Amino acid sequence: MTVKNIVVLISGRGTNLEAVLKAAADERWDEHPGARVAAVISNRADAAGLEVARAAGVPWHVVAHTEYGSRASFDEALARTVDRYAPAVVVLAGFMRVLTAGFVRRYEGRLVNIHPSLLPLFPGLFTHRQALAAGVRIHGATVHFVSTEVDSGAIIAQAAVPVQPGDDEERLAARVLAEEHRLLPRAVKLVLEGRVRFDKERVVLDGVGHDELSLLAA
Repeated sequence: MTVKNIVVLISGRGTNLEAVLKAAADERWDEHPGARVAAVISNRADAAGLEVARAAGVPWHVVAHTEYGSRASFDEALARTVDRYAPAVVVLAGFMRVLTAGFVRRYEGRLVNIHPSLLPLFPGLFTHRQALAAGVRIHGATVHFVSTEVDSGAIIAQAAVPVQPGDDEERLAARVLAEEHRLLPRAVKLVLEGRVRFDKERVVLDGVGHDELSLLAA
């Protein structure tokens, strides 16, 4: 059986990386869909998520964006490291860099991101602040295929949480993050299984139920 390699890109704590690693172990992804987290790459040497990779015995690399004179040269160096693992899926799990169109096209249909809002609402940064300022009653997270436009790729799955009276950014962020940890591994596995795939700017489903793609938190 050919092993499907997953490469995870991070910039910070690595909590979503940890969720993917836990799901892969608990659900025996090595048996089905025959996949493993093959490598973790960070653009920051001080990213706490590198310790998560180290503790799990996963190879890790630092490709520091500060060492490159342009976004394109950084992305090319990043791609060279990613390509060492011939990934079936590249997961952006809190990777805080805007990728060039060339990088996105290189991994089209294999590049998956998790964003802390219910896209298309609140793209970009400070999503919880945006949600509170807008007065929405429902907030959440989205897993999507990455496109050349930031936070606008075809949506794979979403998780929704209520915005509670008295919420501040920290409390709301914690509630959303808990759902991210449920949502991202589920979405990645569906892509690896071929039950969710990218086709000409849209998502095609194969035997996937609505409840597998939308999570509602109490």
